[in-house]
Amino acid sequence: MTGLPEWAIVSDKRRAHIERVVALLHRWSEAMGVDAQTQTAWRDAGWWHDALRDADEASLRAFTGDLQRPVGLLHGPAAALRLEAHGETRGDVLEAIRWHTVGNRHWTQTGRALYMADFLEPGRAFMQADRAFLADRVPDAFDAVFRQVVRLRLEWTLREGKGLNPETVELWNVVR
Repeated sequence: MTGLPEWAIVSDKRRAHIERVVALLHRWSEAMGVDAQTQTAWRDAGWWHDALRDADEASLRAFTGDLQRPVGLLHGPAAALRLEAHGETRGDVLEAIRWHTVGNRHWTQTGRALYMADFLEPGRAFMQADRAFLADRVPDAFDAVFRQVVRLRLEWTLREGKGLNPETVELWNVVR
């Protein structure tokens, strides 16, 4: 399966975001010279990470069985579960998708690349110059940019007065 799965629920705006994420991941994988298997994993994670982003709350809660987390955090776990049900077995891809909204301290390079691409893709309206600078640095400073992206996302969460997810705090404690 390449591109969006047939069960995806995405608006045109969401599809455009996904395409920008995939393009950024492709650009980085080419510049970094990662192997073909890794390139495919990054591409697939990019295509599938928001496959259920525009699904309704009832569907997301039914897919995940999660009645507690905020609905905005459920599309990743829901998509990972659907992908598993359809035969996807690559753990790095599934974990990247499952945790792309909050981060995960156990991620491989695939999860870290997706987390950065989702934040740094050029279609987002905020901090455009700063994010473009960071995106350009990924191939040469992958870990340093990843740390900076985690920090920026934490700062935004605090500035907006939102709660910190335990997974995000654990991730920060690993990369700081």
